[in-house]
Amino acid sequence: MKPRISLLLVLIAAFSIRVQANVTLPAIFSDGMVLQQQSDVALWGKSDAGKSVTVTTSWNNKTYQVNPAKGGRWKVKVKTPAAGGPYTVRISDGSEIVLSDVLIGEVWLASGQSNMEMPLKGFKNQPVANSEQVISASENPQIRFFNVENVSWKKPLTGCQGSWKKASPANTSNFSATAYFYAKALQEKLKVPVGIVESDWGGTRVQAWMSADALKAFPEVKVAAEANTAFKDKNEATGLFNGMINPILGYGIKGAIWYQGEQNRNEPELYGRLFPSMVKQWRQDWGIGKFPFYYVQIAPYISGTATLSASLKKLEPFVPVLREAQLQAENKIPNSGMAVLTDIGAQNTIHPPDKESVGKRLSYLALAKTYGQKDVAYSGPVYKKMKIEGNSILLKFDHAEGLKFNNGQSGNFEVAGSDKVFHPAKAEITKDGIKVSSAQVNKPVAARYAFKAWVKGDLFNQDGLPASSFRTDSWPVK
Repeated sequence: MKPRISLLLVLIAAFSIRVQANVTLPAIFSDGMVLQQQSDVALWGKSDAGKSVTVTTSWNNKTYQVNPAKGGRWKVKVKTPAAGGPYTVRISDGSEIVLSDVLIGEVWLASGQSNMEMPLKGFKNQPVANSEQVISASENPQIRFFNVENVSWKKPLTGCQGSWKKASPANTSNFSATAYFYAKALQEKLKVPVGIVESDWGGTRVQAWMSADALKAFPEVKVAAEANTAFKDKNEATGLFNGMINPILGYGIKGAIWYQGEQNRNEPELYGRLFPSMVKQWRQDWGIGKFPFYYVQIAPYISGTATLSASLKKLEPFVPVLREAQLQAENKIPNSGMAVLTDIGAQNTIHPPDKESVGKRLSYLALAKTYGQKDVAYSGPVYKKMKIEGNSILLKFDHAEGLKFNNGQSGNFEVAGSDKVFHPAKAEITKDGIKVSSAQVNKPVAARYAFKAWVKGDLFNQDGLPASSFRTDSWPVK
């Protein structure tokens, strides 16, 4: 008889605990999380509408109290100290939840399509360079990732699936390679914990990452009516914002890194308008000001060989124009920067294996522009203006100290006359910039550098950083 009574008491107690534990938290607030240092970070969740919620942080033993709104939703901001930990966060409405092993450090959002999603272990038949050595040496509890599950939804969601994981050989193989190398560079330089909130999905257009509000200014983009169901196509406008950004919107971050654009290569003009609008809306929705936004210019790709499919051949001329739209976006997006990859593309894959260079070049932008590291160079040569000098064009650049061609000379410059026909050009580095000319063009009016889908960039500055492809004209691309 006693065993039955004991079992009944256990079941009653368990049921009582379940009933009393009314506080629920989004998955991103969990053991092992990283919170942005020296900031007012938001915590939120649900509870019974009639119960006040207290939040106690162990780094200062301070308790915050908030009364849930209608429906039981609550949100509170807590002050964080300088980097450190581990700490605990206690949340209670009468029954307590304890979040342990909480670190305070630098938190960045990493988003985009497959080149951001590509894990350290690589994709099938598409490796990441040196991944085995990197993974085996990746033990570092100071680097942590939260990977948002891929979801495309017809209305904004408030929750997502995911968990915080520490960098270790058991975990890092599934981390974004680009974001891992970025986090590793920051952690080594800043000597603080680094948390990455990874929200990315391969083969996706920028329209899918934008909110319905952001897309109101673009009537050419069709937005489906809200519904509590998933989209069948991950590229439906607003779907990824609803399913993968809205659930984490407001989580305390320092800034964002972004690698996307290949899927929009057929519409570079529209992309040039959509992308800055997306960044503006994210910043408004996050509510923490114009946070740093660093992004990757898509790398050269698409082989020009006879084996190239007809569908890709049609898109080939637009790839450099998409890169141009990204180059121009840097002037449209305040507090931004672009990592250039003209030298590390891969001719036969859209996924360059050298993700370490990508992550490091993004980190240079953050270290120099966000963290004020004056010893860090972050930009290659940037085309500034041109001047016609007889049968030559003089090109001038910013970040032009120590201009050099990788092999002593460049085969990537072209010039054209008023007939708009481009010819290969001889390029000579001078004290004022680069002088380009062609025996086939007596009166040049325009110049281009590496303005092709597939190219191997060869123009660098003394810091070993490459120049973006560029053109001095704005003629229609055929």
